Amino acid sequence: MSVQDASVDQLHALLEVMERLRDPHTGCPWDLKQDFSSIVPHTIEEVYELVDAIEARDFEQVGDELGDVLFQIVFYAQLGKERGLFDFMGVVERLTEKLVRRHPHVFESQSTGSSDDLAISESLVRENWEHIKQQERSEKRLNGVLDDVPQALPALIRAQKLHKRVARVGFDWPDSSGAWAKVDEEMRELTEAVTTGDSVAIEAEVGDVLIAVVNLARHLGVDAETAARRANSRFENRFRAMEQSASEQGVALDTEPLEKLEERWQEAKKRLAGDRLASSADGV
Repeated sequence: MSVQDASVDQLHALLEVMERLRDPHTGCPWDLKQDFSSIVPHTIEEVYELVDAIEARDFEQVGDELGDVLFQIVFYAQLGKERGLFDFMGVVERLTEKLVRRHPHVFESQSTGSSDDLAISESLVRENWEHIKQQERSEKRLNGVLDDVPQALPALIRAQKLHKRVARVGFDWPDSSGAWAKVDEEMRELTEAVTTGDSVAIEAEVGDVLIAVVNLARHLGVDAETAARRANSRFENRFRAMEQSASEQGVALDTEPLEKLEERWQEAKKRLAGDRLASSADGV
């Protein structure tokens, strides 16, 4: 048996397992209760667990988490098959067609035997990709610039995507200086809202500040969601280091004044920064 045949057999085995889990007579009670909406939270959780494994560079765990994400796809495909909407192989076929359609610089040049397009720039590839996606949106009657930006995206990711979309039609600062100025403007407006004590205005202005910072991050070439996630990790690591330091000294953090806590925080920052530099020097 060839490697390809073995892979096909494994795929069919996976699909058969999913069918058995959903068998109305002998299937799993939990799986039988699920529908498209009920498994969405599990899908989101599995994707974030995959992201965690990748950022931790735990590649054995990455393999496990990829399997969990694949199970989510297989589950949706089985639900679609049961309702006569689509099935797994149909999903694969549509994906393959989409990838070929969106990469003419790869597949059309191969089909013609031409190598002229191999040196195509990355910027032109992105331009062509967006042009093709816009054609697809038009075919789906999604003519508004923001029509298909998913509502369910995490807020920072969605904000960055919204600003990227409107930038394509010229609604954007020419450089990062305009984005910087917008952050300053929104901070002033937040200060004014805080002065009035209007809770509704304060919430609105906090949101505007966050969105302005996301747009600045885009201009600086920084992915806002990734930056925020890594900042959370740094905060967590530093606070854990504070807890460890206090524990080693036989004291509890909640018994110490703010000045001492700030001192511990700065010590943790320095120590962890030193650890990172040492790891970098060792090639880790």
